[in-house]
Amino acid sequence: MSQMPRHAGRRIVLTIVILALAPACSAMTTRVKDIATISGTHEHNLIGYGLVVGLDGTGDSSRAVFTGRSLANMLEHFGVSVDAEEMRVRNAAAVMAVAKLPANTHRGAEVDVLLSSLGDARSLQGGTLLATPMRGGDGEVYAVAQGPVSIGGFNITAGRDEIRQNHPVVGRVPGGASITTTVRSRALESPQIHLVMHNPDYTTASRLADAINEEIGPGCASAMNSSMVQVTVPDGSSDLVRFITRIEQVEVVPDSPARVVINERTGTIVIGDAVRIAPVAISHGSLTIRVRSQWQVSQPPPFSPEGETVVVPSDEIEVEEEDARLVALPPQGSLDELVSALNTLGVRPRDLIAIIQALKTAGALEAEVTIQ
Repeated sequence: MSQMPRHAGRRIVLTIVILALAPACSAMTTRVKDIATISGTHEHNLIGYGLVVGLDGTGDSSRAVFTGRSLANMLEHFGVSVDAEEMRVRNAAAVMAVAKLPANTHRGAEVDVLLSSLGDARSLQGGTLLATPMRGGDGEVYAVAQGPVSIGGFNITAGRDEIRQNHPVVGRVPGGASITTTVRSRALESPQIHLVMHNPDYTTASRLADAINEEIGPGCASAMNSSMVQVTVPDGSSDLVRFITRIEQVEVVPDSPARVVINERTGTIVIGDAVRIAPVAISHGSLTIRVRSQWQVSQPPPFSPEGETVVVPSDEIEVEEEDARLVALPPQGSLDELVSALNTLGVRPRDLIAIIQALKTAGALEAEVTIQ
């Protein structure tokens, strides 16, 4: 079992515990569109390299060689020949631009662009992104981004004083990328539609197929594996959009594994409703040690020829041990019984993490423990 860290003269008193209490979780239903997506209709990633200009002396310095070369190449297109080594401007910054290209997007549509500084710029506040080609994974240009940059904050510097809000070297251009190439998905042209699960699970996939068959008709859907369900479009269904909308609204009861998620950095604990406890007895008692140091001044007697005033530490040690308490859990104890028992013991989040790990080691915790 892990030990509590000792802190001299102070203790950490702020910790967060989240217990996912859901007694009726197994009976909760959700829509198909919330747990699965249609294969082939996912978003595509776009990326581009560009320049942000108009900065008030907060752009890249001469150390960012690629920025000077990019400016020189851009000016060359406008008939201005400048040596890249002689570029000494601080009102421009090189950035990487990323965007999401939705499926079935037509030419002329607009999407948001996220910018991140590539050099040593201090802020992108007040800048304007110049025309930046946005390429997909195949290297083709699908959009061109341009427009004013919004950083959602500010960065003010006066001498050695600085006031900063949010992250000034990352910004957005809302609706800044204009789609230049129409993207069509062929997934809807096939007689079968494949639903991809967000969280692969055999039980949920089987329930999803059964729910669709009950709504549309027998034999319409079948679970291919834990992450995919195939749906056959009925003959004579001319309105495919309406058919997909009907499938997305089908209610299904998803299944979730028994899992306990622990974040030791923050003391956050999430316990799923499917967690079960084997017959076990839990005893808990914590030991707290506090060490306080106080400095005292020691002075020699008056008129002492060899005396010297010194500062000496005075340590005070306090040990506090809580009485151990024993709580027994019944066979196949539920989440409610586990929480009630731990509350009876009066455990703290850090101690709760150690107890859960000990239960797992003892084989009494019927759940997967994930430590982040």
